[in-house]
Amino acid sequence: MQAIILDTETHTLNGQPIEIAYAPVEINEGKLTLDKTQIFDQLYRVDEPISYAAMAVHHILESELVDQPHYKTFTLPNETIYIIGHNIDYDIRALEKCGVDCKNIKAICTLALARLVWPDAEAHNISALIYMITKGSAKARDMIKKAHRADMDIILTANILMHEIHHLKIKTIEELYQASEDARIPRSINFGKHRGTTIADLPADYMQWLLRQEDLDPYLRKAIENAKIVTL
Repeated sequence: MQAIILDTETHTLNGQPIEIAYAPVEINEGKLTLDKTQIFDQLYRVDEPISYAAMAVHHILESELVDQPHYKTFTLPNETIYIIGHNIDYDIRALEKCGVDCKNIKAICTLALARLVWPDAEAHNISALIYMITKGSAKARDMIKKAHRADMDIILTANILMHEIHHLKIKTIEELYQASEDARIPRSINFGKHRGTTIADLPADYMQWLLRQEDLDPYLRKAIENAKIVTL
């Protein structure tokens, strides 16, 4: 399994994973295939109670976790190189809480790609995109009713990804990764007094200040560094 679509549900926002699901995918000459017969879906015990806010999203109850393995027993399938997900950084952080080493993983974000492909969409969450793609079909509604559980979310994400691949004329999984990396680089600043300003038009002293921030988003850092090279 070199490439998987993966989704996690956590016990609280940015918390420990209580459900992890994934399925292997391939891209051959621009065609995405997902093998539903190999979907992995497992609930996990965690060290703290599930928050009610999280429970309201995924509807996983404490009673369902009692006899499940501890979340730190999770391991990725051998030879995993690419992990695909909607807002994939959230899932990567959840995997790292399990003790999974993700430093060499090539993460592909379908959310970033959605914002590139459909910049004028009303919303870019999974449910809204599925309704948009299907023009509000009854079948989409039936699928979305099962969303916010990891197994259904990977199937819905695969549907979105299929359209992204078509729009961007992606032929291989590596091309998809490169497109995702480019899509994740911001073109404008989305916070602070310069909110809405394109990166290239930011004042030089503000760029320098941002680059000194240790917790600066790595993709924003890349955008600023690229802009500085262009303006030299």
